[in-house]
Amino acid sequence: MTRGQAEMCPVPAEVSGQATQKDGDTGSSREPEAVPAAARRKRFHLSRLRLGAIAASAVAVMIAAHVLLGKNDPGNGQSIQPSASQVSAGSAQTLRFKGTTEAVQARSIQAPLLAGQQVGTLTITRLAHSGTRVKQGDLLVEFDRQAQLRDFIDKQAQSNDENDKVLEEQAKEAAAKAKDETEIVQAESSLRKAELEMQKVELLSRIDAEKAQEDLDEAQATLSQLKETFDLKRKAGQAAIRILEIQRDRTRETMLHAQANAALMQIRSPIDGIVVFNTIWKQGNMGEVQEGDQVRPGVAFMQVVDPTLMEVRVAVNQEDLLALRVGQKATVHLDAYPDLRFQGELQSIDPMGKNGDFSAKLRSFAASFSIEGNDPRLMPDLSAAIDVQPASDNIAVSRSK
Repeated sequence: MTRGQAEMCPVPAEVSGQATQKDGDTGSSREPEAVPAAARRKRFHLSRLRLGAIAASAVAVMIAAHVLLGKNDPGNGQSIQPSASQVSAGSAQTLRFKGTTEAVQARSIQAPLLAGQQVGTLTITRLAHSGTRVKQGDLLVEFDRQAQLRDFIDKQAQSNDENDKVLEEQAKEAAAKAKDETEIVQAESSLRKAELEMQKVELLSRIDAEKAQEDLDEAQATLSQLKETFDLKRKAGQAAIRILEIQRDRTRETMLHAQANAALMQIRSPIDGIVVFNTIWKQGNMGEVQEGDQVRPGVAFMQVVDPTLMEVRVAVNQEDLLALRVGQKATVHLDAYPDLRFQGELQSIDPMGKNGDFSAKLRSFAASFSIEGNDPRLMPDLSAAIDVQPASDNIAVSRSK
Protein backbone atom coordinates (compact mmCIF):
# COMPACT_ATOMS: atom_id res chain seq x y z
CA MET A 1 0.00 0.00 0.00
CA THR A 2 1.27 3.38 -1.02
CA ARG A 3 1.45 6.30 1.28
CA GLY A 4 -1.49 8.00 -0.34
CA GLN A 5 -3.72 4.97 0.01
CA ALA A 6 -2.80 4.67 3.70
CA GLU A 7 -3.85 8.23 4.36
CA MET A 8 -7.23 7.65 2.69
CA CYS A 9 -8.14 4.53 4.84
CA PRO A 10 -10.39 5.18 7.86
CA VAL A 11 -9.01 4.43 11.30
CA PRO A 12 -11.02 1.88 13.35
CA ALA A 13 -12.90 3.09 16.43
CA GLU A 14 -10.96 0.86 18.83
CA VAL A 15 -7.68 2.18 17.53
CA SER A 16 -8.99 5.69 17.66
CA GLY A 17 -10.17 5.18 21.25
CA GLN A 18 -6.86 3.79 22.26
CA ALA A 19 -5.11 6.64 20.59
CA THR A 20 -7.35 9.07 22.36
CA GLN A 21 -6.64 7.41 25.73
CA LYS A 22 -2.96 7.54 25.05
CA ASP A 23 -3.19 11.24 24.15
CA GLY A 24 -4.41 11.96 27.69
CA ASP A 25 -8.12 12.57 26.89
CA THR A 26 -9.95 11.25 30.00
CA GLY A 27 -13.39 12.56 29.16
CA SER A 28 -15.58 10.11 27.24
CA SER A 29 -12.97 7.41 27.02
CA ARG A 30 -13.12 6.44 30.91
CA GLU A 31 -16.87 6.62 31.36
CA PRO A 32 -17.44 2.93 30.49
CA GLU A 33 -15.21 1.81 33.53
CA ALA A 34 -16.79 4.19 36.15
CA VAL A 35 -20.06 2.21 36.33
CA PRO A 36 -18.50 -1.21 37.29
CA ALA A 37 -16.42 0.37 40.17
CA ALA A 38 -19.51 1.88 41.80
CA ALA A 39 -21.28 -1.44 41.61
CA ARG A 40 -18.39 -3.15 43.34
CA ARG A 41 -18.40 -0.59 46.15
CA LYS A 42 -22.13 -1.05 46.63
CA ARG A 43 -21.82 -4.81 46.75
CA PHE A 44 -18.98 -4.47 49.30
CA HIS A 45 -21.11 -2.30 51.60
CA LEU A 46 -24.03 -4.71 51.35
CA SER A 47 -21.76 -7.63 52.29
CA ARG A 48 -20.50 -5.80 55.35
CA LEU A 49 -24.07 -5.05 56.45
CA ARG A 50 -25.07 -8.70 56.06
CA LEU A 51 -22.04 -9.88 58.08
CA GLY A 52 -22.81 -7.37 60.84
CA ALA A 53 -26.42 -8.56 60.99
CA ILE A 54 -25.31 -12.20 61.22
CA ALA A 55 -22.82 -11.40 64.01
CA ALA A 56 -25.46 -9.45 65.95
CA SER A 57 -27.91 -12.35 65.61
CA ALA A 58 -25.29 -14.84 66.91
CA VAL A 59 -24.53 -12.64 69.93
CA ALA A 60 -28.25 -12.30 70.66
CA VAL A 61 -28.71 -16.09 70.48
CA MET A 62 -25.75 -16.69 72.85
CA ILE A 63 -27.07 -14.14 75.38
CA ALA A 64 -30.53 -15.69 75.27
CA ALA A 65 -29.13 -19.20 75.77
CA HIS A 66 -27.00 -17.97 78.67
CA VAL A 67 -30.01 -16.40 80.41
CA LEU A 68 -32.28 -19.41 79.84
CA LEU A 69 -29.74 -21.91 81.14
CA GLY A 70 -29.20 -19.81 84.29
CA LYS A 71 -25.43 -19.97 84.26
CA ASN A 72 -23.62 -18.37 87.22
CA ASP A 73 -20.99 -15.77 86.55
CA PRO A 74 -18.14 -15.95 89.10
CA GLY A 75 -17.16 -12.39 88.18
CA ASN A 76 -20.45 -11.09 89.63
CA GLY A 77 -19.69 -12.60 93.06
CA GLN A 78 -21.68 -15.82 92.61
CA SER A 79 -20.15 -19.23 93.31
CA ILE A 80 -20.19 -22.09 90.87
CA GLN A 81 -22.04 -24.80 92.78
CA PRO A 82 -21.81 -28.53 92.06
CA SER A 83 -24.73 -29.05 89.71
CA ALA A 84 -25.88 -32.05 87.76
CA SER A 85 -24.83 -32.33 84.15
CA GLN A 86 -27.47 -33.25 81.61
CA VAL A 87 -27.17 -36.40 79.54
CA SER A 88 -29.60 -36.63 76.63
CA ALA A 89 -31.00 -40.03 75.79
CA GLY A 90 -33.41 -39.53 72.92
CA SER A 91 -36.02 -37.05 74.14
CA ALA A 92 -35.40 -37.67 77.89
CA GLN A 93 -33.02 -35.68 80.09
CA THR A 94 -30.95 -37.48 82.74
CA LEU A 95 -29.29 -35.70 85.65
CA ARG A 96 -25.77 -36.84 86.46
CA PHE A 97 -24.17 -36.26 89.85
CA LYS A 98 -20.56 -36.85 90.86
CA GLY A 99 -19.56 -38.29 94.21
CA THR A 100 -17.55 -40.95 96.03
CA THR A 101 -18.40 -44.39 97.34
CA GLU A 102 -18.64 -44.98 101.08
CA ALA A 103 -19.32 -47.96 103.28
CA VAL A 104 -22.61 -47.83 105.15
CA GLN A 105 -21.08 -49.73 108.06
CA ALA A 106 -17.57 -48.68 109.04
CA ARG A 107 -15.58 -48.42 112.25
CA SER A 108 -12.81 -45.91 112.81
CA ILE A 109 -9.65 -47.19 114.52
CA GLN A 110 -7.81 -44.69 116.71
CA ALA A 111 -4.52 -44.76 118.52
CA PRO A 112 -5.40 -45.54 122.17
CA LEU A 113 -5.67 -42.90 124.87
CA LEU A 114 -3.81 -44.24 127.90
CA ALA A 115 -5.31 -43.74 131.35
CA GLY A 116 -3.12 -42.04 133.91
CA GLN A 117 -0.21 -41.53 131.52
CA GLN A 118 1.01 -38.65 129.43
CA VAL A 119 2.38 -40.22 126.24
CA GLY A 120 3.47 -38.13 123.26
CA THR A 121 3.52 -40.83 120.59
CA LEU A 122 2.93 -44.56 120.25
CA THR A 123 5.14 -46.81 118.11
CA ILE A 124 3.50 -49.38 115.82
CA THR A 125 5.10 -52.83 116.06
CA ARG A 126 2.54 -54.95 114.15
CA LEU A 127 0.09 -53.81 111.49
CA ALA A 128 -2.43 -55.48 109.20
CA HIS A 129 -1.99 -54.66 105.52
CA SER A 130 -4.39 -52.36 103.72
CA GLY A 131 -7.13 -54.28 101.91
CA THR A 132 -6.87 -57.29 104.24
CA ARG A 133 -10.17 -59.00 104.98
CA VAL A 134 -10.54 -59.48 108.72
CA LYS A 135 -13.03 -61.12 111.03
CA GLN A 136 -14.37 -59.67 114.24
CA GLY A 137 -11.71 -60.08 116.92
CA ASP A 138 -8.73 -60.32 114.55
CA LEU A 139 -5.65 -58.31 115.49
CA LEU A 140 -5.41 -55.09 113.48
CA VAL A 141 -2.50 -53.24 115.06
CA GLU A 142 -0.20 -53.57 118.04
CA PHE A 143 1.77 -50.74 119.59
CA ASP A 144 4.92 -51.03 121.64
CA ARG A 145 3.66 -51.85 125.15
CA GLN A 146 6.89 -52.67 126.95
CA ALA A 147 6.58 -49.57 129.14
CA GLN A 148 3.01 -50.47 130.13
CA LEU A 149 3.93 -54.09 130.89
CA ARG A 150 6.95 -53.00 132.93
CA ASP A 151 4.81 -50.50 134.82
CA PHE A 152 2.22 -53.21 135.44
CA ILE A 153 4.80 -55.62 136.81
CA ASP A 154 6.33 -52.93 139.07
CA LYS A 155 2.96 -51.84 140.40
CA GLN A 156 1.90 -55.43 140.89
CA ALA A 157 4.98 -56.12 143.04
CA GLN A 158 4.43 -52.89 144.97
CA SER A 159 0.78 -53.76 145.50
CA ASN A 160 1.68 -57.19 146.82
CA ASP A 161 4.22 -55.67 149.18
CA GLU A 162 1.73 -53.14 150.49
CA ASN A 163 -0.88 -55.84 150.88
CA ASP A 164 1.59 -57.78 153.02
CA LYS A 165 2.07 -54.67 155.13
CA VAL A 166 -1.68 -54.42 155.63
CA LEU A 167 -1.86 -58.04 156.70
CA GLU A 168 1.07 -57.56 159.06
CA GLU A 169 -0.51 -54.47 160.60
CA GLN A 170 -3.79 -56.29 161.01
CA ALA A 171 -1.97 -59.12 162.77
CA LYS A 172 -0.23 -56.64 165.06
CA GLU A 173 -3.51 -54.98 165.85
CA ALA A 174 -5.13 -58.30 166.62
CA ALA A 175 -2.27 -59.18 168.98
CA ALA A 176 -2.43 -55.77 170.65
CA LYS A 177 -6.16 -56.11 171.07
CA ALA A 178 -5.80 -59.52 172.64
CA LYS A 179 -3.13 -58.19 175.02
CA ASP A 180 -5.30 -55.24 176.01
CA GLU A 181 -8.26 -57.48 176.57
CA THR A 182 -6.11 -59.71 178.79
CA GLU A 183 -4.98 -56.69 180.79
CA ILE A 184 -8.58 -55.62 181.23
CA VAL A 185 -9.50 -59.07 182.47
CA GLN A 186 -6.60 -58.97 184.90
CA ALA A 187 -7.63 -55.50 186.04
CA GLU A 188 -11.18 -56.66 186.59
CA SER A 189 -9.83 -59.61 188.60
CA SER A 190 -7.67 -57.28 190.70
CA LEU A 191 -10.67 -55.03 191.28
CA ARG A 192 -12.81 -57.92 192.49
CA LYS A 193 -10.00 -59.05 194.80
CA ALA A 194 -9.69 -55.55 196.21
CA GLU A 195 -13.41 -55.39 196.75
CA LEU A 196 -13.24 -58.65 198.69
CA GLU A 197 -10.46 -57.25 200.87
CA MET A 198 -12.59 -54.21 201.62
CA GLN A 199 -15.34 -56.45 202.91
CA LYS A 200 -12.95 -57.59 205.64
CA VAL A 201 -11.96 -54.06 206.59
CA GLU A 202 -13.64 -54.32 210.03
CA LEU A 203 -11.41 -57.22 210.83
CA LEU A 204 -8.25 -55.54 209.66
CA SER A 205 -6.09 -53.07 211.43
CA ARG A 206 -6.23 -49.47 210.53
CA ILE A 207 -3.08 -49.67 208.45
CA ASP A 208 -4.28 -52.76 206.57
CA ALA A 209 -7.66 -51.15 206.05
CA GLU A 210 -6.03 -48.07 204.50
CA LYS A 211 -3.86 -50.30 202.33
CA ALA A 212 -6.90 -52.30 201.18
CA GLN A 213 -8.63 -49.03 200.27
CA GLU A 214 -5.62 -47.89 198.29
CA ASP A 215 -5.55 -51.24 196.43
CA LEU A 216 -9.23 -50.87 195.61
CA ASP A 217 -8.81 -47.34 194.31
CA GLU A 218 -5.80 -48.40 192.26
CA ALA A 219 -7.67 -51.38 190.75
CA GLN A 220 -10.62 -49.18 189.83
CA ALA A 221 -8.36 -46.58 188.22
CA THR A 222 -6.39 -49.20 186.34
CA LEU A 223 -9.52 -50.83 184.97
CA SER A 224 -11.01 -47.51 183.97
CA GLN A 225 -7.79 -46.47 182.25
CA LEU A 226 -7.50 -49.77 180.42
CA LYS A 227 -11.03 -49.51 179.15
CA GLU A 228 -10.53 -45.95 177.94
CA THR A 229 -7.22 -46.66 176.25
CA PHE A 230 -8.60 -49.86 174.76
CA ASP A 231 -11.00 -47.92 172.51
CA LEU A 232 -8.34 -45.35 171.62
CA LYS A 233 -5.84 -48.05 170.75
CA ARG A 234 -8.42 -49.80 168.59
CA LYS A 235 -9.17 -46.58 166.69
CA ALA A 236 -5.46 -45.84 166.25
CA GLY A 237 -4.82 -49.39 165.05
CA GLN A 238 -7.71 -49.23 162.55
CA ALA A 239 -6.46 -45.87 161.29
CA ALA A 240 -2.99 -47.25 160.71
CA ILE A 241 -4.45 -50.23 158.89
CA ARG A 242 -6.68 -47.95 156.82
CA ILE A 243 -3.71 -45.84 155.75
CA LEU A 244 -1.90 -48.92 154.54
CA GLU A 245 -5.03 -50.14 152.77
CA ILE A 246 -5.39 -46.80 150.97
CA GLN A 247 -1.79 -46.95 149.80
CA ARG A 248 -2.31 -50.53 148.68
CA ASP A 249 -5.52 -49.66 146.84
CA ARG A 250 -3.87 -46.74 145.05
CA THR A 251 -1.05 -48.92 143.94
CA ARG A 252 -3.56 -51.56 142.83
CA GLU A 253 -5.48 -48.97 140.79
CA THR A 254 -2.25 -47.88 139.15
CA MET A 255 -1.46 -51.53 138.44
CA LEU A 256 -4.90 -52.07 136.88
CA HIS A 257 -4.48 -48.94 134.76
CA ALA A 258 -1.14 -50.22 133.55
CA GLN A 259 -2.71 -53.59 132.77
CA ALA A 260 -5.60 -51.92 130.91
CA ASN A 261 -3.17 -49.69 129.01
CA ALA A 262 -1.16 -52.73 128.00
CA ALA A 263 -4.37 -54.33 126.71
CA LEU A 264 -5.25 -51.13 124.80
CA MET A 265 -1.98 -51.39 122.89
CA GLN A 266 -3.51 -54.30 120.98
CA ILE A 267 -6.48 -53.27 118.81
CA ARG A 268 -8.75 -55.92 117.36
CA SER A 269 -11.35 -55.62 114.65
CA PRO A 270 -14.83 -54.69 115.93
CA ILE A 271 -16.61 -56.03 112.81
CA ASP A 272 -16.05 -58.21 109.77
CA GLY A 273 -14.71 -56.17 106.89
CA ILE A 274 -11.72 -54.80 105.00
CA VAL A 275 -8.83 -52.78 106.40
CA VAL A 276 -8.55 -49.27 104.93
CA PHE A 277 -5.79 -46.83 105.92
CA ASN A 278 -6.41 -43.11 106.45
CA THR A 279 -3.97 -40.47 105.29
CA ILE A 280 -2.66 -38.66 108.36
CA TRP A 281 0.07 -36.23 109.31
CA LYS A 282 3.00 -38.26 110.59
CA GLN A 283 6.64 -37.45 111.09
CA GLY A 284 6.50 -34.21 109.13
CA ASN A 285 4.47 -35.29 106.09
CA MET A 286 1.16 -36.75 104.99
CA GLY A 287 0.86 -40.47 104.37
CA GLU A 288 -0.42 -43.83 105.50
CA VAL A 289 0.98 -45.52 108.58
CA GLN A 290 3.31 -48.47 108.47
CA GLU A 291 5.20 -50.59 110.99
CA GLY A 292 7.68 -48.52 112.97
CA ASP A 293 5.77 -45.25 112.61
CA GLN A 294 4.85 -43.16 115.63
CA VAL A 295 1.25 -42.04 116.03
CA ARG A 296 -0.19 -39.57 118.51
CA PRO A 297 -2.91 -40.93 120.85
CA GLY A 298 -6.43 -40.30 119.63
CA VAL A 299 -5.55 -40.05 115.92
CA ALA A 300 -7.83 -42.08 113.59
CA PHE A 301 -5.37 -43.80 111.27
CA MET A 302 -7.42 -46.79 110.04
CA GLN A 303 -10.93 -47.94 109.22
CA VAL A 304 -12.61 -51.31 109.01
CA VAL A 305 -15.38 -51.13 106.40
CA ASP A 306 -18.04 -53.64 105.43
CA PRO A 307 -17.97 -53.81 101.60
CA THR A 308 -21.21 -55.77 101.38
CA LEU A 309 -23.28 -52.59 101.79
CA MET A 310 -22.08 -49.45 100.00
CA GLU A 311 -23.48 -46.03 99.15
CA VAL A 312 -22.50 -42.96 97.14
CA ARG A 313 -22.39 -39.48 98.67
CA VAL A 314 -22.91 -36.62 96.23
CA ALA A 315 -23.28 -32.83 96.46
CA VAL A 316 -26.55 -31.52 94.99
CA ASN A 317 -26.97 -27.92 93.91
CA GLN A 318 -30.06 -26.17 95.24
CA GLU A 319 -31.44 -25.79 91.73
CA ASP A 320 -31.48 -29.59 91.33
CA LEU A 321 -33.33 -30.37 94.57
CA LEU A 322 -36.78 -30.12 92.99
CA ALA A 323 -35.81 -32.88 90.56
CA LEU A 324 -35.01 -35.37 93.34
CA ARG A 325 -37.29 -37.44 95.55
CA VAL A 326 -36.34 -40.00 98.19
CA GLY A 327 -36.80 -43.45 96.69
CA GLN A 328 -35.88 -42.47 93.13
CA LYS A 329 -34.09 -45.13 91.16
CA ALA A 330 -30.64 -44.35 89.84
CA THR A 331 -27.79 -45.91 87.91
CA VAL A 332 -24.32 -45.95 89.46
CA HIS A 333 -21.17 -45.82 87.32
CA LEU A 334 -17.62 -46.16 88.63
CA ASP A 335 -15.01 -43.99 86.92
CA ALA A 336 -12.26 -46.52 87.63
CA TYR A 337 -14.28 -49.41 86.14
CA PRO A 338 -16.39 -48.16 83.22
CA ASP A 339 -17.77 -51.66 82.61
CA LEU A 340 -19.30 -51.84 86.11
CA ARG A 341 -22.84 -50.58 86.51
CA PHE A 342 -25.10 -50.88 89.55
CA GLN A 343 -28.67 -49.99 90.29
CA GLY A 344 -29.22 -47.58 93.16
CA GLU A 345 -31.83 -45.61 95.03
CA LEU A 346 -31.88 -42.18 96.64
CA GLN A 347 -31.89 -42.80 100.39
CA SER A 348 -31.67 -39.36 101.97
CA ILE A 349 -30.99 -35.67 101.39
CA ASP A 350 -29.50 -33.59 104.18
CA PRO A 351 -31.98 -30.95 105.37
CA MET A 352 -29.22 -28.41 105.97
CA GLY A 353 -27.12 -27.13 103.11
CA LYS A 354 -23.65 -25.65 102.98
CA ASN A 355 -22.68 -22.21 101.71
CA GLY A 356 -20.85 -21.87 98.45
CA ASP A 357 -17.17 -21.08 98.26
CA PHE A 358 -17.76 -17.55 96.91
CA SER A 359 -21.35 -16.75 97.89
CA ALA A 360 -23.78 -17.66 100.67
CA LYS A 361 -26.77 -17.25 98.35
CA LEU A 362 -26.20 -20.52 96.52
CA ARG A 363 -26.05 -23.65 98.64
CA SER A 364 -25.37 -27.33 98.11
CA PHE A 365 -26.90 -30.34 99.89
CA ALA A 366 -25.41 -33.76 100.55
CA ALA A 367 -27.39 -36.75 99.26
CA SER A 368 -26.90 -40.50 99.69
CA PHE A 369 -27.63 -43.13 97.04
CA SER A 370 -27.62 -46.80 97.97
CA ILE A 371 -25.91 -49.38 95.74
CA GLU A 372 -27.65 -52.64 95.00
CA GLY A 373 -25.41 -55.63 94.50
CA ASN A 374 -21.75 -56.18 95.22
CA ASP A 375 -18.48 -56.70 93.40
CA PRO A 376 -14.92 -57.31 94.64
CA ARG A 377 -13.83 -54.15 92.85
CA LEU A 378 -16.39 -52.03 94.66
CA MET A 379 -14.38 -50.31 97.41
CA PRO A 380 -14.71 -47.10 99.44
CA ASP A 381 -13.41 -43.73 98.17
CA LEU A 382 -13.94 -44.51 94.48
CA SER A 383 -15.22 -41.69 92.29
CA ALA A 384 -18.67 -42.48 90.94
CA ALA A 385 -21.34 -40.95 88.71
CA ILE A 386 -25.06 -41.16 89.48
CA ASP A 387 -27.61 -40.94 86.64
CA VAL A 388 -31.11 -39.99 87.78
CA GLN A 389 -34.30 -39.32 85.85
CA PRO A 390 -35.86 -36.04 87.09
CA ALA A 391 -38.87 -36.53 89.34
CA SER A 392 -40.99 -33.98 87.42
CA ASP A 393 -41.45 -33.62 83.67
CA ASN A 394 -41.86 -29.89 84.10
CA ILE A 395 -38.51 -29.62 85.81
CA ALA A 396 -36.87 -31.65 83.07
CA VAL A 397 -38.40 -29.47 80.38
CA SER A 398 -37.43 -26.26 82.16
CA ARG A 399 -33.82 -27.43 82.53
CA SER A 400 -33.63 -28.52 78.90
CA LYS A 401 -34.64 -25.10 77.61
